[in-house]
Formats: sequence, C-alpha cells, structure tokens
Amino acid sequence: GFLGPNGAGKTTTMQIISGNLAPSDGSVTIAGHDLLDDPRAAKSQIGYLPEQPPLYRELTVNEYLDYCAALNRIPRAQRRRARDTAKERCGLQDSGRRLIGNLSKGFQQRVGIAQAIIHLPPVVILDEPTVGLDPIQIREIRALIRELGREHGVILSTHILPEVQTTCDHVQIINQGELVLNESIEGLEHHMKSASITVAFRQPPAVETLQNLPGVKTVRTGKDGRMHVFHETGHNPTDDILRLAVEKNWGLYEIRPGRLSLEQVFLELTSAASDAITTEPPITDRLEARP
Repeated sequence: GFLGPNGAGKTTTMQIISGNLAPSDGSVTIAGHDLLDDPRAAKSQIGYLPEQPPLYRELTVNEYLDYCAALNRIPRAQRRRARDTAKERCGLQDSGRRLIGNLSKGFQQRVGIAQAIIHLPPVVILDEPTVGLDPIQIREIRALIRELGREHGVILSTHILPEVQTTCDHVQIINQGELVLNESIEGLEHHMKSASITVAFRQPPAVETLQNLPGVKTVRTGKDGRMHVFHETGHNPTDDILRLAVEKNWGLYEIRPGRLSLEQVFLELTSAASDAITTEPPITDRLEARP
C-alpha cells in the first residue's frame, strides 16, 4: 500500500515507476530490468491502471481487451485466451459484448484492471482504484485487489486509510515527496500503540492524583467516566496505578493500553511532529520528475 495525503507525490511516483515520467535522479528497477537502460523489458513486467482509466467508451469490452492484448505484444493465437482469462478474473464474463460507455463506474474500473493484468505481469500498479465508486463497488474492487495479490505484486496507491488495512500486507506512507514510513501491516500495529492508559474505577480518584504520578503528562476524563492517562514513552504508570487502586480502594475494574487509530498515525506521520512516533529516521531521498 502506498499511502499519502493529496499532493504528497503518490501519482508522480506511480508515473515514474510505470515509465510515464523520467526521474530527475535515482533509478527504477522492475523485476531486474532498469527502467532507464532497458525500458521495453522493464515496462513489459508492469500492468498499470492510472487514476483515470485509459478506456475507449465506444468499444465493447472484448474489442478493448483485444486491443490491449495486441499492445502488450501477446501473440495473435493467444489473445482470445488472455482476454477471456482477464475477464474471468475481473468478473466480466457476461460483459464482453457490452459497450464500455454503458457500464457502471464499478464495471468500468474492472475493465481497467483487466487491461492491466491481461499480459500476466509480475507487478501491477493501481493508482486510486476506488475513487468515485459507491460503497458496494468499493468492497468488490477491494476483494478483487486482494485476489490479484495472490498472483501478482500489487502496488496500491491511495489516500483512503481503511483501504490499506483491508487490502495490503505492507504499507509505505509518503509526505511532501519523502517516505516517512515503510512497514508491514503488523509493524504498523506497533505505531498504533499509544503512550496512554485507559482506566475505570468505581470510586475514581481526583484527576490531580493521577496527574502527579511519575511520567504522567496529562489525564482526561471521558463522558463515560473512564480516565485516559497520557504518559511519557518509557514511563508507564500502570504499576503505580494498580498499587494505589488497591491501597485506596478505588475499585479498579478496567485498565487497558491506549491505541491510536490509523487516521491518527497517518496525521502524526504527515505532520511536523512525525519524529515523535517513528522508530527510525525517515528516508529523505526526494521523488521528483521531469516530463
């Protein structure tokens, strides 16, 4: 998953690694082929669906996919099989004779994905594939992407946070042309652990009592009466709270670590305060391009 706010450089990066923009510095290697030194070999390893799918609305699905098969240099004798396989994988078996312009937005997106995989590339690049779809279409496209991930390396560019959690096993977050996170989804869980504790008492103490514990920065009381204790990293006050709860008969009945939402992690990483929760320095190679 390639995640970032609007304007972060996601589409520029997708255009660079797909060969549509030349990098001003650095290199791109696809399946062992350098994109600048051997562009034809490198591009043959890629299937690309840009944010605006390259569809011809006046063609039928079959006509369009036949055309895409020819563009990808699939031998004429193999094109029909390649077309039918792509249609089947994308749920388009019954749409071959329909005009693309008459399809729903969700099915047009399926056609766009079909053209990206028709030549069975090892790498499939999808740029914002669910933008503009309704909730049912989004769910269907995400399921299709997960299925594609079993046979292809899929690079999914998106600014939709839940999309990463539901479809990806690895995530990179970019901000202002710089990579600020490169983690597995499991590693992302580490970043979602907040330096806070949520506690609930039958006889709650004064906020100041918890506020004065070593390492505690602030204490907030929620509408449900639970107290949220924010502490310094490395100074967890759990043991002190447990000890005092027993000594003072506060009636502690709940204590659990706090947790950031993915949205909060995203905002932290894409703000000036990102260093506060990253475990390693950000990669500072900027991504720039020239036409």
